[in-house]
Amino acid sequence: MNESLKLAAARRALDFVEDGMKLGLGTGSSAEAFLELLAEKIRSGLKITGAATSERTEEKARAMGIPLGDLDRLAPLDLTIDGTDEADRELNLIKGGGGALLREKIVAASSRRMIVTADSSKLVDRLGRFPLPVEVSRFGHLTTARRIAESAARLGYSHMQPTLRTIADTPFSTDSGNLIYDCAFVAIADAPALATSLSGVPGVVEHGLFIGVATSLVIAGADGVNVIEA
Repeated sequence: MNESLKLAAARRALDFVEDGMKLGLGTGSSAEAFLELLAEKIRSGLKITGAATSERTEEKARAMGIPLGDLDRLAPLDLTIDGTDEADRELNLIKGGGGALLREKIVAASSRRMIVTADSSKLVDRLGRFPLPVEVSRFGHLTTARRIAESAARLGYSHMQPTLRTIADTPFSTDSGNLIYDCAFVAIADAPALATSLSGVPGVVEHGLFIGVATSLVIAGADGVNVIEA
């Protein structure tokens, strides 16, 4: 997502923000573009309180002067604005490329509405080209990965083998201290069914399928910015 498209989508998403709102603040490069524009509006007098979806977002928001509060005290939030790794026209999403999927989903589920910003390359006919992140407990994670593969195979994805996410040969650790397995499904035939199956695997903390969560998708492309509503 190039910088101009990030800003175009973020600027359109900002139109949904009203004075006095309690906002969920997303994680990732497109969400950070929104934070920059939001900070400008706050300096001009807009009053909001945010709940961050990651430690990175919290750090950046504080540095920009964006007021933050505790989610338990703020919920229900009026609105969450976040990015996505993939989205279809039914507003099903794959999120978690940056590893914040658990907190992102908790914040989104605590919101009355969720607006997702993306460039046109993220809008797909079928989810799955982007590897699906699955956050798992460290305890017994290898056996959990095997159960994930078995669960997927029962739905017809016999080729899929979860891959432990690492950075410089060290397992990636989420803000909650968990691990992430990336699952290359290539094409997901039934996203809701897969989401239900993965949620039932012991050891899975959360997965990056956001089903029925987003209410609007703001897509920036060569033809301008379009809004797809649920």
